Amino acid sequence: MGVACSLTASLALFALPRTTADGAVPSPGPGPGVGKGVQVRAESAETCQNPEASLTPSTADGEAVTRIKKRGKLIVGVDQNSYKWGFRTPPTVTRQPDGSVKEIPGELEGFDIDLAKAIAKSVLGDENAVIFRAVPTNQRIAALEGDKVDLVVRTMTINCKRIQQVAFSTAYFQAGQQVLAPKSSPITGYDSSLSGKRVCTAEGSTAYEALQEKSFGAVYKDVGDGTKDDPDLLTVPNQLDCLARLQMGEVDAVVTDNALAAGQAAQDPAVELKGRPFTTEYYGVAAKLHNDDLVRRVNQVLVEYRQGPWQQAYDKWLKADLPGIAGPPAPMYK
Repeated sequence: MGVACSLTASLALFALPRTTADGAVPSPGPGPGVGKGVQVRAESAETCQNPEASLTPSTADGEAVTRIKKRGKLIVGVDQNSYKWGFRTPPTVTRQPDGSVKEIPGELEGFDIDLAKAIAKSVLGDENAVIFRAVPTNQRIAALEGDKVDLVVRTMTINCKRIQQVAFSTAYFQAGQQVLAPKSSPITGYDSSLSGKRVCTAEGSTAYEALQEKSFGAVYKDVGDGTKDDPDLLTVPNQLDCLARLQMGEVDAVVTDNALAAGQAAQDPAVELKGRPFTTEYYGVAAKLHNDDLVRRVNQVLVEYRQGPWQQAYDKWLKADLPGIAGPPAPMYK
């Protein structure tokens, strides 16, 4: 299967209503698809029901924000391989008057990149006062814990396990796990048609965790997973590696967020999403645990971002391949 960058896929992701702990749907706010904040109790590992609940917004400077301001740069972990989310454009090559060739590296672009720039502008007054660091899927949490980055803006799903490891903002996008496979494949979705099939996922992803819980007989673990002998065939460091494996015929299907898979299908018209999403997940901006002032600042940025810039970014990057989304998820607060 060749890789084509034309947007040929016609895929739909319909945002499901957010609900509170008692099952109520929060009423919409003033902007398109923007909900009022819903107050819920704090979560613990034992009682986790609303992992998307985050700290209330604030512009107050604490230790984390002060440290960033003193440095003069916000350091953000991002992806550079997820089309429409965080990807690097091709380099520009020009011939100089003396006959030499000058290559200008491509720029990072995408939905997550726009959000990271908005945070930098709020904290430092300049959207370009940001250092982007490419972080593999399986290194997102480690990058925060090791102070390699201030934030991770990288299609990172909020869940009960991860809120014990990092601090999340309120949700800024809704997605769901789905199966990506060749159009000619007999695979019909996340069901018994996966039996005996080789399925690729990114290490440390919620897709891998889903297969651990219910694999339908799929082959999804590498021999030596997580060791120096891991061949990175079925479980890979970056999600785009799965598309490459699929194109080379080394795996039969990929399980990933349908928001990411839509971008992959846009790159390769020979593949498509199969079946329907089988989970409901929310992306959040991740910070190091206890950097509460930074999380509150990001949540304040998201309050404003939901009022217009979110829709502009969606229309620019995602609408063609993920039509039908009315707006961002409503925030939930502790």
